[in-house]
Amino acid sequence: MSVKRWDEMMQTLDKQLIEVRRSLHREPELSYEEFKTTDKLRTWLADAHISVLDLPLPTGLIAQIGQVEGPVVAIRCDIDALPIEEQTGLPFASEIPGIMHACGHDFHTAVILGAAYILKAREAELPGRVKVLFQPAEETGHGAESVLASGGLDDVDAIFGLHNSPELPAGTFGTRSGPLTAGVDRFEISVEGIGAHAATPENGVDAIVNAAQIITALQTIVSRQCGARETVVLSVTRINGGHTWNVLPERVELEGTVRTYNEEIRRGMPEKITRIIEGIAGAAGARARLHWAPGPPATVNDGVWADFSKEIAGQAGYEVLDIPPQWGERILHCICSEFPALL
Repeated sequence: MSVKRWDEMMQTLDKQLIEVRRSLHREPELSYEEFKTTDKLRTWLADAHISVLDLPLPTGLIAQIGQVEGPVVAIRCDIDALPIEEQTGLPFASEIPGIMHACGHDFHTAVILGAAYILKAREAELPGRVKVLFQPAEETGHGAESVLASGGLDDVDAIFGLHNSPELPAGTFGTRSGPLTAGVDRFEISVEGIGAHAATPENGVDAIVNAAQIITALQTIVSRQCGARETVVLSVTRINGGHTWNVLPERVELEGTVRTYNEEIRRGMPEKITRIIEGIAGAAGARARLHWAPGPPATVNDGVWADFSKEIAGQAGYEVLDIPPQWGERILHCICSEFPALL
């Protein structure tokens, strides 16, 4: 393909992808409900003569480009939106009440679709195959499980993914070798005491005092049960108990999150929390129960592929940054050879 023809194709593609992104933004869908989004993707891929794998995925899909023989690389994006009311006033604002692409997944999808178009145009040059993953339900932290169970990634040697980062200026590319994003787990704790009048607490078991002691004691897991060089955060983010000013409630609920890059610490956290809450509650005659909701594990980038991505980003004209490990969900993540952690 001549340089002139390539430039013309890219200009046309730019306009096309803007319309793709705006179409997705107008009709956002929540996790596991991305049926219309998936239909749109199938149509756009079919128009470009890109094949889609026949997999048992209700939403989301995996397309494939390239040769049968050779290495297999995957590129990945997420397609679900958030339960947020859009108030931007944009001409392509969400038309679905209470749902918005507020995390940029519409942008991610358009970017990866554009990459698929470019790869298809140069398919004869590929020494192997590229699988293009449009992953559902990223916001739940569990969307990757259905993709992995489908078998569509069983033969993948490496996977590349990205996320926009409002914290970085436009034209910047950030990644790092090793841990990039922390594992994100959620917990709920119920503390059950015996209700009583506030003037006669001796007639009951004060669930609020128990909950307060538990909140304080949970911090000793980080400060006294994890090594000083480990990076761990345990935060209690919600406490709910009581209905009036003069009655001790019989039940208090706590909720929070644990984040760490260390998988061994992560696996041991439920036992540590359970030991503390049952001990404190039991000493006062109350009961405490833990509900542990595991989320996605840490993203751990392979050093070789992370360095490769930096080199390519630099060649493409991006300012390349070696960013520190991230705690939150809104980050720019890049390459991961251990793809279940990235998805």
